[in-house]
Amino acid sequence: MINEHIIKVAVCGAHMRRLPLNSQLVALGGEFIEATQTSPDYKLFVLNSFTPPRPGLLKVIENGSAIDLEVWQLPIDNYGKFVASVPAPLGFGTLTLADGSQVQGFLCEAYATYDAIDISHLGGWRNHLKRL
Repeated sequence: MINEHIIKVAVCGAHMRRLPLNSQLVALGGEFIEATQTSPDYKLFVLNSFTPPRPGLLKVIENGSAIDLEVWQLPIDNYGKFVASVPAPLGFGTLTLADGSQVQGFLCEAYATYDAIDISHLGGWRNHLKRL
């Protein structure tokens, strides 16, 4: 059954549970649903010039990886507020999950990855943070 009053949102970085920006998601009524991965056609980069540090997720045609993320549900009335708070080069689009389903989630504009560090081989942001 589809609930027209909520939307599923995927986060793969600083908005994940116990990370610095998670409170923004929770303040808008966000509720954790599950930890999962993207389909294996994404790359994850450490973006420059963000405090706190943030990753950029980019869909690619080849040499991609499955990236860990979290799926949350958010009241549809607050979705626009959440999306509007996201600074460029980050944005929102449709992500494909490991099971083939699709949700809205963070994506990154390609230009921002040209001088960024590719951490796709680590499988996710939390694995990157463990190495710091």
